[in-house]
Amino acid sequence: MKKSEVQLGAIHAGFSYFLWGLLPIYWKSLERVSAKEILANRIFWSFIFMIVMLIITKKWKLFTLTFKGFSNNKKQLAALIIASLLITINWFIYIWAVNSDHMVEASLGYYINPLISVLLGMLVLKERLSVAQYMSFFLAAVGVLVISISYGHFPWVAVALALSFGLYGLAKKLINVESAVGLTLETLVVAPFAACYMLFLLFRGNSSFLTFGPGTDLLLIGAGAVTAVPLLYFAKGAQKIPLSLLGFLQYISPTLTLILGIFVYNERFTKMQLLSFMFIWSALVIYSLSKTKLFAAKEA
Repeated sequence: MKKSEVQLGAIHAGFSYFLWGLLPIYWKSLERVSAKEILANRIFWSFIFMIVMLIITKKWKLFTLTFKGFSNNKKQLAALIIASLLITINWFIYIWAVNSDHMVEASLGYYINPLISVLLGMLVLKERLSVAQYMSFFLAAVGVLVISISYGHFPWVAVALALSFGLYGLAKKLINVESAVGLTLETLVVAPFAACYMLFLLFRGNSSFLTFGPGTDLLLIGAGAVTAVPLLYFAKGAQKIPLSLLGFLQYISPTLTLILGIFVYNERFTKMQLLSFMFIWSALVIYSLSKTKLFAAKEA
């Protein structure tokens, strides 16, 4: 692959993580809307947006062929349903965390996510880990223990985010379809439930949509675009760059979220939390280095 293509891929992937890192600003602008209603709108409008995108990018035929293939493959259909439920859970927890002033803990979840994914690979797919990767798990576990002590309770938001997204990645391995088609199928599974919930709120008179004004309405509709656009950029970038580079770039998102939580939204960040994050960051450095050829050669 040409150097220019790799550079362009890095820009696309980096931009996708940059957008994901700034996403809390979007959810904060919908703070007076409940997390459940934001989630329902995010799912429904993401599905509508992706249908339009498939038509524009001439992938509708691929979508219909893939859809028919799932109806004949129960294993893949089950994996699709599980993936849809897991990403729905992940989206809900993240939206709730951001709008409930748990942004710092949410960023922790996406810092430990790569380690959770590797752990799932070891337990489920029987993948072998290196000494460095075992060391990174130990340091991450210490970090989670420290933050549990500082909070006075287990950091369930961080662990739930990491675990749901890690399991989602595992389910996606079983599906293995084009990214735009995959997101459309995943939202298709839960879109009818989202639409029913939106109509239920509307008929009950409890809906924020068409109530708080055009600004809120546009933000709720726009939730589809802000969900899909980073994913599409990520897909374009991931195809052109090495997995090791992608691994480094993924830390852009939680770092931006952490910075926003502390310096923009004034969330508490104690010395104990800093100590916990230092253990997590050390674990990530060791984990990331373990994926490079130089480190692997030394360990061998």
